[in-house]
Amino acid sequence: MSQQPPDHRVSHNAVADALRALHKIFPDRVETDPAVCATHANTRTWIAAEPPDAVVQPQCTDDVVQIVRMAEKFKVPLIAFGGGTSLEGHVNAPLGGLSIDFSRMNRIVEINSRDLTARVEAGVTLAEFNAALQDCDVFFSVDPGAGTATLGGMAATRASGTNTVRYGTMRDNVMSLQAVMADSSVVETATAARKSSAGYDLTHLLVGSEGTLGLITALTVRLHPVPPASVVLVCGFPTVHDACEAVIDVLQSGVRPARIELLDAKMVGAVNLHSGTSVVEVPTLFVEFHGTSAEADAQKNRFLIAAEKHGLQETSEASEPARQNTLWQARHAAFDALKTAWPDKTVLATDVCVPLSQLSKCIEQAQRDIDRLGLTAPIVGHVGDGNFHVLPVFEISDADQRAAVDALLTCLVETALDLGGTCSGEHGIGQGKIAFLEREAGAGIAVMGKIKHALDPLYILNPGKVIRF
Repeated sequence: MSQQPPDHRVSHNAVADALRALHKIFPDRVETDPAVCATHANTRTWIAAEPPDAVVQPQCTDDVVQIVRMAEKFKVPLIAFGGGTSLEGHVNAPLGGLSIDFSRMNRIVEINSRDLTARVEAGVTLAEFNAALQDCDVFFSVDPGAGTATLGGMAATRASGTNTVRYGTMRDNVMSLQAVMADSSVVETATAARKSSAGYDLTHLLVGSEGTLGLITALTVRLHPVPPASVVLVCGFPTVHDACEAVIDVLQSGVRPARIELLDAKMVGAVNLHSGTSVVEVPTLFVEFHGTSAEADAQKNRFLIAAEKHGLQETSEASEPARQNTLWQARHAAFDALKTAWPDKTVLATDVCVPLSQLSKCIEQAQRDIDRLGLTAPIVGHVGDGNFHVLPVFEISDADQRAAVDALLTCLVETALDLGGTCSGEHGIGQGKIAFLEREAGAGIAVMGKIKHALDPLYILNPGKVIRF
């Protein structure tokens, strides 16, 4: 890169000058209390927390413009903060600066059932959005499991979740974005048309950019009709390999489940303990089918035929919404379930994604590495799209265990990359996977650096994330 950003924290004087300027504009919405700043640093991984110097809460896009102008003037870093649910240190402030808390920008501007779209501000949480859609006969499909995640944050990290196999990720479900760029200009990345071949695809440049290229303030998302019927199956298999091979056969047969989730035996046990479910503790698939009653039943039966070829052992079915909700809530509580099962341990979540044909090979190698390193690390995954999570449970004060976990993370990514996969299926890069992205992207890293420099020449937008300076 032709110009290097600062490699040190912003000066105290610059922060003080920026805060004085912001206090005049937002006298009641700038907070410097260390306790408040600490809540806006990374808290969900073992990456050390790096709090900002202050937190500012905009109420509209014009407020964000003013904040960016102050940051540009005083060269102060800006870190977007949504629900704080990210897993790779995205919200840390390694160079200091200001955390922009979008929680007050939480208006649902429009729900348009005829166009199957909605317009929301960036701070709307997934739970708030889903509640607003309940009586509209439409639903938002992206479901990472964290109801406190914000739509802006989900777009910034290109989130996905359990419905991805049928409905896609945030990349597929964000139609346009409004964003404030580093020069304080406001950009609307696309029109309301459902497709366009006009110009560069700015929407998908910003989706997944983790707040390093622009600050998302509003977004238009795609909605889907609520299916008339749904069926959920819970299916046990002798091994993880059998479960993965069943998934491949099912998808190759043309069946399109809405969700296919894998839990290994340890994860099933933890989920049972935490949620009060009674799933047989073997490698298990949770599968959901959407359509008319006849369509859902037909898909279910085709799935069972394929699964039986791979040693299907235990099957239970849920067609009642209450029972389905219980099962999916149990699945989404997997991280908390491990906290329940191992209350005195640290739980770390990481993920990779591989081509579907390589899924069982990647998971089996991960299990061998877990055993070799003497770790406990249950596995859960969105296996319909080749994405799975490994969750080591360990004693963080034990240096040997920390080293083993670090080795496992490296082995996991190296295996995924060797199999033609990616270092991050849905968690993003943040601080934690910068080195892995460099191996994955190769010469593409230089292109990313040029884009970053062109759009943010002062490096004030979430510095120290995604790419190394």
